[in-house]
Amino acid sequence: MTKDPQINRPYGAHLRMARWKSALLVVSTLILFFALQFAFYAASSLIDGREDMFTPAMTPTTQLANNLSVAATALIALLLTARTARVPWRSLLTHPRGFDMRRLGRYGVLSLALVAAGAGVTALLAPEATGWVGFGITGTTVALLAVSVLTAPLQSAGEELIFRGSVMPAIASWVRPARPALIAGIAGSTILFALVHVSLDPWLFAYYLVVGLGTAVMAVVSRGLEASIAFHVANNLVTSTLNTVLADGETPAFERDAGAGGPSYLILMAVNVAVVAVVWWRERASRTRR
Repeated sequence: MTKDPQINRPYGAHLRMARWKSALLVVSTLILFFALQFAFYAASSLIDGREDMFTPAMTPTTQLANNLSVAATALIALLLTARTARVPWRSLLTHPRGFDMRRLGRYGVLSLALVAAGAGVTALLAPEATGWVGFGITGTTVALLAVSVLTAPLQSAGEELIFRGSVMPAIASWVRPARPALIAGIAGSTILFALVHVSLDPWLFAYYLVVGLGTAVMAVVSRGLEASIAFHVANNLVTSTLNTVLADGETPAFERDAGAGGPSYLILMAVNVAVVAVVWWRERASRTRR
């Protein structure tokens, strides 16, 4: 029996394919990402009767459009990557071990606690940066909460599947030695993750870089996507819930222009670093016990 040369490569650098195929895969995934977002946002603007398709106001339909477009992109990217690399789709979630729901749950609870703590610290130290104006519940609030609870996990997991499950190993496959390949995959996927969020604010862009780098490191260290998905879901759920219920019953807005961010984002970046540190420690401890 011929030994599979991919089995000994670390997660994130475990795919091998022709360079032109991996380049085409990355470009196709990014085009698909923006094309589906445009299509879903166009549909939401028709439903709402808006002239501004990409309004910063997060109405229930715009949030639903964003979440479902990312989830659809992730599904297609997962299947396309598996077919291009000629590997089972499950190997894009974890490698070389199997997917572990208990690990997902443990890291989910941990991430919820740390993200909630970060939000509390931000509210205490920089309340003006939160954009929260007061507690209020209206029909819009209930609709936004329903959309968040039902579809934000799909969007969050989708981004991890796209950028850590597909794009990272595709970029890494351009380089043959495992360690340089891993560095290339982490760096390339982190930069692309920040760029697709289309923020002109340096603080916000830096935040996306930290999130992208942190979740990539989590995936490599844990040899799979459970930790990064758990953190991404917790982060987006806590953020969207607080922004919704503290908008005084109105529709919250998420600005990405210059000036939208500030030093308060250092707190959120610190939360991400803390989650990475805990994941690293738990994974090392788990392997030591074996």
